[in-house]
Amino acid sequence: MAWIYLIVAGLFEIVWAMGLKYSEGFTQFWPSVVTLIAIVISFFFFSKALKDIAVGTSYAIFTGIGAAGTAVIGMVALNEDASLTRIFFLVLMLVGIVGIKLVSSEDDVKEEG
Repeated sequence: MAWIYLIVAGLFEIVWAMGLKYSEGFTQFWPSVVTLIAIVISFFFFSKALKDIAVGTSYAIFTGIGAAGTAVIGMVALNEDASLTRIFFLVLMLVGIVGIKLVSSEDDVKEEG
């Protein structure tokens, strides 16, 4: 369940990162509200994941999901640069995230009691 919490936290990180853009420095009411709610939800699920997954592993995956997801949405929906080099490094980052998950030892994940 901790890994699901971590993925949900990362997905809400994407929401609040995008919300920061649309809140225009917290001057736009509804985008600011959505951003703040997404931040709270994101950190709530991140804190739940930290109960069972090591902080280093959790944080790397949490920020990786947020960074990669935000970059992909920027390229797809906001016409941001989608050069082959940028896509290559995003894929490399995703491979790193999956790699961290795959090499996470039993010591990284506490047993649920």
